[in-house]
Parts: sequence; structure tokens; C-alpha cells
Amino acid sequence: MAINTSAHSTPHSATSNPFTADDFLPLNQFEKVDVIVRPSVSFWQEAWRRLRENRRALWSLYLIIGLLSFSFLLPLLTTFDATGQDLTQISQAPSWGRKSLVVDTLPWQGRFAEHLATEELQAVTGLELADQAHTESVRLTWQPVNGAIGYYVFRHLLMPSGVTDLGLPLGETERANQVSFEDRLKLQSIAYYYSIQPYNRQGDLGDYATIKVTPRHATSIESAISRGLIDASEKQTALASEIELKQHLMGTDYLGRDILARLIYGGQTSLLIGIVAPLIFVLIGVLYGGFAGYMGGRVDEVMMRFADFVIALPFLLFMILFRVAMGIGPGESGVTPMLIALVALGWPAAARLVRGQVLQLREQAFVEAAQLMGASSYYLIWRHMLPNVMGVVLVSLTFSIPTAIFTEAFLSFIGMGVAPPTPSWGAMCNDGVKSFLSHPHELLFPAALISLTVLAFNLLGDGLRDALDVKIKN
Repeated sequence: MAINTSAHSTPHSATSNPFTADDFLPLNQFEKVDVIVRPSVSFWQEAWRRLRENRRALWSLYLIIGLLSFSFLLPLLTTFDATGQDLTQISQAPSWGRKSLVVDTLPWQGRFAEHLATEELQAVTGLELADQAHTESVRLTWQPVNGAIGYYVFRHLLMPSGVTDLGLPLGETERANQVSFEDRLKLQSIAYYYSIQPYNRQGDLGDYATIKVTPRHATSIESAISRGLIDASEKQTALASEIELKQHLMGTDYLGRDILARLIYGGQTSLLIGIVAPLIFVLIGVLYGGFAGYMGGRVDEVMMRFADFVIALPFLLFMILFRVAMGIGPGESGVTPMLIALVALGWPAAARLVRGQVLQLREQAFVEAAQLMGASSYYLIWRHMLPNVMGVVLVSLTFSIPTAIFTEAFLSFIGMGVAPPTPSWGAMCNDGVKSFLSHPHELLFPAALISLTVLAFNLLGDGLRDALDVKIKN
């Protein structure tokens, strides 16, 4: 039966066809055609793009680079002294520099008055400064009291509230007719309240008098010459003049050491331990877990049971055993046993993580295809297994670093890590907590750096986890 294909029978199909005969002509090879092609990027290029879009992770990376530069590059540009002491600036607050008065420290003869022998004690009057008060000495004088054979001298940081609250006893006058006293006991440029109280032969105490004194910072002429602040030939002309002291941008500690310098070199110790130890035990974990996961079967079972045994071992106990075995006593630096303990007990977590990834990769189609094509085990491991677990390894490493830094800080804080005079952030926190109420900067600066470092690595680890996760589409 013939089919009628005339135009009269199918008028609609002829008019609705959008193509013409010209559309099927051969393409001229010289004609330019616009083609929209997405640029080809590798897995790591795509991961870097995702990481850059994560602002928290990117700023954390910049912060880590800044901390590393602060600890390792800054000492190459200028000189810092982490062990030098300035005993004239003990526990000083952060400053851009301060001036000090040059004074002579010759013994003061004091003031003496005629002894008035009466039985009734009178109140102390005329309490005043003999000359300008400074941190090298505070000299007090007062009027003699009838009936007094001596005077007690007290110093307080607060205004005394009564006879039982006069403060620290500094001593008493050496002679009955002495009406002066010189204080040279660890003075600072803060307000003090000095109280004088008389006593008679019967041991009765009279009414006290109090004066508020705020000493100026001063440096002895001998100290200024020995530290090179002034020339020895200018000894006489330099007295009562002012000199510029060394700047301490973050203040000084309880031994007069520069906190900024100790933070820099302490960062070298803390970051070195916090980065080197995780690199080593993560590498061991990758090799151990990768081999166990690839071999499988009985070998995998035995190897992972050993890893479970290591996880169950107490870290602090083995840290103590390593210190004893290496002959490190109390008060000595334990950096080496700390590194050994971190590496010896830290690898199982990374091993279990990598082993699980390798077990999943073994069942993937591309691995089976490579095996069917005759690929060797060496090729499978280095070409397929290792590149696919590198993302997990990097994330594990970024989370292991803050753990190691915090562990070092904790051990140094309890006196089992880095010992003085070697600085570390944890050891500085241990020193600063003792004087936190009076000098908080000694604790706040190292604690802030530890917190920033741990936070930065944690945020970077979160960013890497998201950037390396192929299941997330963004």
C-alpha cells in the first residue's frame, strides 16, 4: 500500500519545521564558532578555591602564618634578649618607654633629736619626706614624741584602717633619739602608705601617723654606668638627671625579663613541639593505617588490635616514665621525653582514620579496574590510595597540632614540660599565674597567644574538611 506524502495531505508539518536546507550545509573550517567550555581544574585547585571562599579558614591561615613569622622570622630581623634581666623594671606594665631619675645610693645618716624622757606617750607629728622619694629609697622624718624610746615603721599598699592594719613591718629605729627612717626594700612606682608608731619602756604603743608616698622610678648611678646608659666621665653631672630606659612593649616579668622577647622565643619552643610531633605521628599513622587497610584480613586485625592497645595507655604516666628513664629530674626541661611521648602515643588516631579510608577505596570501581589491568600494589598505593586519603590526612594534621600545643602548655604549666630559663608559652603562663592579681599582663599575653593558635588551627581544620569534601557542592 502506497503512502501519500503530498503537500496537500500534510500541510501543517511543512510549515512547522524550524530547519531549512542551509542548516545542514557543511561547516566552513575557517568559520569561528563561540564555544562555552568550563575551565578544567584539578581536585587541589578546586579545594583551594573552596578554602578561599571560607573567610574564617582563610583568616586563620593568615593568622598561623603571622604567628610563625612572629616566632621564627622576627628574631632574624632584630635582636631580642629573652634571658636578660633589668632589676630596676620588675613586673612593669607594657609601655613605649619611660624615664628614670639618676640618683646616688650613699648611706643616709638620718635625723636625730633630743630624747624627751616622760612617761606619757604622745601622737606622732610632723611626718614628712626628707627629700624626693624614688624607687631606690624613701626617707622619712618626724618630730620626736615625748616618752618614746623607739618607733615602729610600717608600709601598706592601702590606707590603714586601724592599729591592727598598718601593713608590712619594716623595722624600728636603731636609737632612742632617731626620728628618721630609710626604706630601700623592693620599691616600685606605686602608692605606698607609711605609718610611724612610737613605743615606751613599758612596751606601750602610741598613736600612729600615716603618710602617702608615690616614689619616682630611679636608677643608681652605678647601675646606669654598668648598663651603658651614661658614660663614666659624666658621673657627677648625671646625678639628678633623667635617662631613657629600654622599651618593653609588653612589659617585664617578675625577674625583670622582657615579655615580648620571651614570647617570641617561647613561640619557637611551643610551635616547634606542636608542629613537629604531629607531623611525625601523623606520618607514622598514615603508613601504619594504610598498610593495615590495604592488606586486610588477619594482618589488619592484628595491627589494629595493637593500635587499640596503644590508645588505652595513659599519656601522663608514660611521660613520667620517659623522664625517669632519661634521667631528667624535677625542675629540668623535659622537651625530649615530651616529644617521644606525643609521637609514641599519638599515631593510632591517624592510623585508624587512614585505615578506614583505605578500606573504602579498595571497594571502589576505579581500583578494581586498575587491578584488572594488571596494576601493581606499588602503583595502586601511590597512584590511587595515597592521593585520595591526603585530604583526610591534612584535616587530621590540622586538628592534631592544636592538641599538641595545648598538651605542651599544660605540661609546662604543671612543671613537667619546658623548664626555666628556656621560655615557652605554657611555662610563661605558669609563672604569670602566681602574680595575676597584681600584674595580669604576665599571664594574659602568653595565654592569648596559646588561645589564638589553638583557635586558628581548629578553624583551619574545619575549612580544610569542607574544602576537601567532594560531596559538598558550592
